[in-house]
Amino acid sequence: MSSPSPQRPPPRPGAESVAIGSALQAAYDRLRIGRLGEAHAILAPLVEAQPRVADARYLLGLTLEKLNDRVGAAREFRAAITLDKRKPAYHLALGDVLGMDGDVKGAERSLRNALALDRRFEPAAVSLSTLLAITERYAEALQVTTPLVGAADASEALLSAHAVSLKGLERHDEALTAYRRAVVSAPQSGVAEHNVAATAGDLMLYPEAEAAAHRAFAKGIDAPETWLTLGRALQGQDRFDAAEQAFHEAIRRRPSYPDAHRSLSQLLWMRSEDLTAATAFVDAAIATYPMEGSLRLLKSSLHDYAGDAAGAYAVLAEALGPQSDATLHAAAARAAVPLDPVKAIAHAEAALALAPNEIQVHLSLCEAQLAAGRADEAERTAEGLRRARPLDQHVLGYLAVAWRLKGDPRYGELYDYERLVRPWRIDTPQGWSSLTAYLADLKAALERLHSLRTHPVGQSLRQGTQTGQSLRHSDDPAIRALFQAIDGPIRAHIAELGKGKDPLRARSLGGYAMKGIWSVRLRPGGGRHVDHVHQEGWLSSACYIDVPPAIEAEGRQGWIKFGEPGMPTQPKLEAEHFVKPEPGLLVLFPSYMWHGTVPFSGEAPRLTAAFDLLPAKPGATR
Repeated sequence: MSSPSPQRPPPRPGAESVAIGSALQAAYDRLRIGRLGEAHAILAPLVEAQPRVADARYLLGLTLEKLNDRVGAAREFRAAITLDKRKPAYHLALGDVLGMDGDVKGAERSLRNALALDRRFEPAAVSLSTLLAITERYAEALQVTTPLVGAADASEALLSAHAVSLKGLERHDEALTAYRRAVVSAPQSGVAEHNVAATAGDLMLYPEAEAAAHRAFAKGIDAPETWLTLGRALQGQDRFDAAEQAFHEAIRRRPSYPDAHRSLSQLLWMRSEDLTAATAFVDAAIATYPMEGSLRLLKSSLHDYAGDAAGAYAVLAEALGPQSDATLHAAAARAAVPLDPVKAIAHAEAALALAPNEIQVHLSLCEAQLAAGRADEAERTAEGLRRARPLDQHVLGYLAVAWRLKGDPRYGELYDYERLVRPWRIDTPQGWSSLTAYLADLKAALERLHSLRTHPVGQSLRQGTQTGQSLRHSDDPAIRALFQAIDGPIRAHIAELGKGKDPLRARSLGGYAMKGIWSVRLRPGGGRHVDHVHQEGWLSSACYIDVPPAIEAEGRQGWIKFGEPGMPTQPKLEAEHFVKPEPGLLVLFPSYMWHGTVPFSGEAPRLTAAFDLLPAKPGATR
């Protein structure tokens, strides 16, 4: 929340004496320039002598707040409101100080009182919107700022608060527009430029992100967050040396900065496929900051994605102790699942004791229970998670595994492959004489984007590469035409699914919005997708651009498979459904459905595009 600013002029003293008015002005002038002791020396005796002067109580409250006496500040603001309930600034000041002390309900009530008195009082709108966003009530926060942001003179603070709510609602394009307006409103603000850079980066608008980051530096910002944003923008443009340097600059400014270490180590890994090189700087940071758990989590994940399950667990196990937090225990549980499910359950239960309301802790427990063959317990855990997060596709995936282990008929309804998994032939877009000709051009365009050596950390692919550039914002004609080629099959698939009460069809609105789109190039000799679900999707896909000759060999090499869970189970569950890849084939399926690929041999790679979809009304912007 924005803290009350002494730069707001105090309310007029009204009928008070000229002497009192002069004292109030003198106190305000000192408060404005930070001479807090002098302001307090004026206001404290004035309030003692004239306790019913509302403006004096208000200014004393602002002074006490700046002196970190929030209890005293709240007392003075309440006194001012008792004396004069009509001043929005008084209610705003009380709301802000209550929010700082964690009294969310009291803060919200006071801020709404301020807006009830003046619905266009921007500082109160900013504070209330920020408070609601902190508690993830983004839709309500947006309702607060929307009536005010249309004004031509909307402030940077208001536009930025509006953008935060839009981002919370996954409306990133609109958030970027608001942040761009904030730069116009405050042309000297480096923070406003940073916000543009970060949001443009989220949207993979990397040239804009880079330019905005440099403008932020020129306007006085030198924060590690801005260097990290610049590094990601450079990496998104395949300028890897410069990206590494930017990540190093972020770490130089904050040596234990986990996000910067994550970006740097992942880039080093993808460029070299060398675990020692990728973890070198993380190891140095851990040596200096041994209690920084996030660095341990990062190193463990690097070992995991390099195929070293035992090393991933060891990194965490050596850091566990009586003071370990729930996050570390939950990560240790997941790392232990393929090694020792019973030990994994113990770690998950330790995490649960520390953080009983944390979703990720329950997910780690459910995974360990499935690996240990405790299907009844896993079902109960998953059902509880589903009540808390009904749209989380990972939760549905875990619940499906529990039902399958138990022989529950609901599994067959959820994993009805014949009805829910469907291959489609993509359309030939305008400008190409045949689908074969189009796929050749699309292959060439996508191949140019696969400039790294190996897979990223945190994704499903192994021994292959994934594009970091945005296909949605590509200027290449063949890539832009992909959206036309897949649109018809997607709409036909949604129409064929129809409406229903199951978790997939119940969400259908008749149309779709694209959550993300990328390309994957798998290498022969082990390239594959490990079994996974798409946690934030609704419908997911695999669109085949080029496939290797090995798909014709025995063993369904390179085929997509469905039904095999992404964690060990007791008993082991095998894949139940397979689809053979063909150039131009688009396979659509529920995001909650476990899927992976069979490794393939030979010398030719396997090239795909993939995307996630969310429900939308027909005609909505994709």
